[in-house]
Amino acid sequence: MVQDGWQVTSGANDPATVDRLLRSLPEWFGIESSIVEYVESAHRLPTYLARPAGGGDPVGVLLATRHFPESAEIHLMAVDGAWHRHGAGRALVGALEVDLVADGVSLLQVKTLGPARPNASYDLTRQFYRSLGFLPLEEIHELWPGNPCLVMVKPLSDPRAL
Repeated sequence: MVQDGWQVTSGANDPATVDRLLRSLPEWFGIESSIVEYVESAHRLPTYLARPAGGGDPVGVLLATRHFPESAEIHLMAVDGAWHRHGAGRALVGALEVDLVADGVSLLQVKTLGPARPNASYDLTRQFYRSLGFLPLEEIHELWPGNPCLVMVKPLSDPRAL
C-alpha cells in the first residue's frame, strides 16, 4: 500500500530491521534487555514496514498485538531518526488502522513512557500519538519498574456503524 509518499507493507516478519532501527534510537530504546525482547517479538507479531515510495530499506517498523477481537495494541513503533516528521509513523499507524477496522477492531492502544518522568524525546512521542487521535487513559507505575507507563487509547471507526 502506498500512503502519503510511503510504501507500507505487512505480513513479513523482519527482526533484523527491528534490531537495526532500535539500536539507531538510543534516546528511546536504550535498554538492551528491551531491545532483545522487541527483536524476539518481531519473529511472531504482525509487522508493518515503511519505506519511502521510491523504494529502499525500511525506515520504520510497527509491531501489533491483538488482545481481544475488539481491541489491538501498537506493541512497538520505531522510525529512523533521519525520517522523523516525514510521515512514516503516520503511514504505519494508518495502514494498521485500515486492517484493524476491516477486521472489526474498535479500540487501539499504545503504551509509552508517562509524563511523570520528564523526557523530551517521549514528550514528542506523546504529542505524535495525540496528533493521531490517541487519548491518555492511565499512567501505571507498576508495569515497568522505575518507569511510568502511559496507556493511550484511540477509538477506531466501525464500518458497521456507518
